[in-house]
Amino acid sequence: MRAIYITRHGGPEVLELRSAPDPAPGTGQVRVRVKAVGVNFADIMMRMGMYPGAPAIPFVPGYEAAGVVDAVGPGLPRGLSFKEGDRVVVPCDYGGYSDTSIAKATEVFAIPEGKSFEEAAALTVNYLTAYLALVEQGNLQEGRRVLIHGAAGGVGIAAAQIAKIYGAEVFGTASASKHAAARKEGVDHPIDYRTEDFEEVVKRLTGGRGVHVALDPIGGVNFAKSYRSLAIGGKLIVYGFSAGAPGRSRQLMSLLWHWLRTPSFSPFDMMSSNRGVIGLHLGRMTGETEILKAAMIKLVGWWTEGRIRPVVGASYAFEEAAKAHAFIQDRGNTGKVVLTIP
Repeated sequence: MRAIYITRHGGPEVLELRSAPDPAPGTGQVRVRVKAVGVNFADIMMRMGMYPGAPAIPFVPGYEAAGVVDAVGPGLPRGLSFKEGDRVVVPCDYGGYSDTSIAKATEVFAIPEGKSFEEAAALTVNYLTAYLALVEQGNLQEGRRVLIHGAAGGVGIAAAQIAKIYGAEVFGTASASKHAAARKEGVDHPIDYRTEDFEEVVKRLTGGRGVHVALDPIGGVNFAKSYRSLAIGGKLIVYGFSAGAPGRSRQLMSLLWHWLRTPSFSPFDMMSSNRGVIGLHLGRMTGETEILKAAMIKLVGWWTEGRIRPVVGASYAFEEAAKAHAFIQDRGNTGKVVLTIP
């Protein structure tokens, strides 16, 4: 097998392709020959040494993959009948940047007929994050208003599509060149974060009422502005800190600057304003198997029906992981970035 390791903290050049013997599936497991790997901003934060709880170096990053079952271990749980040749989605607890993956049979999902490996690799992290934020934590209801930052990115597009399933009115920040793509995926009110103040735009377009759910992976002062954009009873879901990683390598002064500008939310203020702040860290939810499984079943069902459509914005060869990381950090992607393996 081949895998891409983070060998030290730094820029994209620290990623290194290494070989190792093929692993064998154990009891209740399947082995998957991977065809596509999802690349996430969390992987970049790990590479830069800015991701709490990441494994010790060297390690293989990656939370999701898709491929073909090529070996089945003994003792599969009753009701599961995976066999060699089955096309599957593989959620990973790290280790996704590999051409071979071992997974519990209870935690892989069949790829619907007619769907590609690249789409499958774009499903797990983005859509689980969006679903948990909007539905589980945000309690999204029909007719509510949603603010999505990074609306043309992987999670942003997933959130916009899910929000439209629930009949929400969607506000989304993105650079002007990505507004058409954002509108196509369900954003009713694209906002150019480079030239407009999203807080002012939201207040103006809602008559001062604000939004019911705001999804913010940016951090720093953005958290405070998103919080002020909430309606009565609104919820701010924070799930990232991309403001601390503006370039391809770690910039400690920039990180410190944005860290110091990150607000502390007072419970007394939240009580008096009837607003809430909720944190989401998908990587820390791996033990919540029932919640994640139920969400994945819902998402795969919507995907099969065509109600959600994973958007792959760029594909790189497996060996080009460093280029994929640089592309994301240059803010070039619309949709998901994936690595492909022939």
